[in-house]
Amino acid sequence: MRLPRRKFLHLAAGALPAVSRFAWAQGYPSRPVRIIAGFPAGGTADITVRLVGQWLSERIGQSLVIENRAGAGSNIATEAVVRAAPDGYTLFWATSANAINATLYDKLNYNFIRDILPITGAIRFPNVMEVNPSIPAKTVAEFIAYTKANPGKISYGSGGIGTTSHLSAELFKMMAGVDMFHVPYRGAAPALTDLLGGQVQVMIDNMPSSIEYIRAGRLRPLAVTTRERSGALPDIPTVSDFLPGYEASVWFGLGAPKNTPAEIVGKLNQEINAALADPNMKARLTDRRYGTCGLARRLRQAHRRRNGEVGQGGQVHRG
Repeated sequence: MRLPRRKFLHLAAGALPAVSRFAWAQGYPSRPVRIIAGFPAGGTADITVRLVGQWLSERIGQSLVIENRAGAGSNIATEAVVRAAPDGYTLFWATSANAINATLYDKLNYNFIRDILPITGAIRFPNVMEVNPSIPAKTVAEFIAYTKANPGKISYGSGGIGTTSHLSAELFKMMAGVDMFHVPYRGAAPALTDLLGGQVQVMIDNMPSSIEYIRAGRLRPLAVTTRERSGALPDIPTVSDFLPGYEASVWFGLGAPKNTPAEIVGKLNQEINAALADPNMKARLTDRRYGTCGLARRLRQAHRRRNGEVGQGGQVHRG
């Protein structure tokens, strides 16, 4: 069958964008890719994105630059990604804080559901309720009694307003009927520093950023926040053992600006899912064999060597 020349040219013109997009995706990535995280170095978001970034770098054959843009419960980082070119070279390490912010803030300069394209969900962790060892409580029940005996004198740290460490503690306050003062920080790492120093007395933190201090005896864990016990801390009870119905957790995933080509999204989705299926990677993420604590320790040491400077971008090299 012969097509009229005009119709042929029309069909060919319609096919060209799809062909060029496919060819572009086939050559992706041809330069380093950056992943923006909304929290400073040393916290769970930073630890997990570096683990995933290292895997992804090796799989796609390009360097991954992890850029920490802390502040406003990750809103600053989210807006930076929303405004980035949708070419696959700027990605976003999304967290449960992004879902929280959609309801917490009356006005945002973006719509998370509309403006961030999901690539894949990655990880879900429990939070862990932990106290400075100067607090005499060794169980959740003892902590509730101690807090009620000292109304207004107990302060808790969080990674910022709207983070799961903040809302987990507020849920605890409401269900336990206790009075605690909230001290928000620009991420889990600085909050943990003050918890260790006794400037705040308690924190309900993402487990990976706290577990090294728990194992070293520098923080005392009282409970985990999921309904089931954690394989990383199997001897620690759940908050719901003391407050039935209590549950909280944190999730992480990879996103991109809207209109990022579907072929690139599919390629990244495939590689991240391969990482999550890999036994060694799963072990590192869940802290059951290798643990994330060693990476957290190295990150903090590196920042201490830079005179305590946090929140700077760091590069993940291949090999």
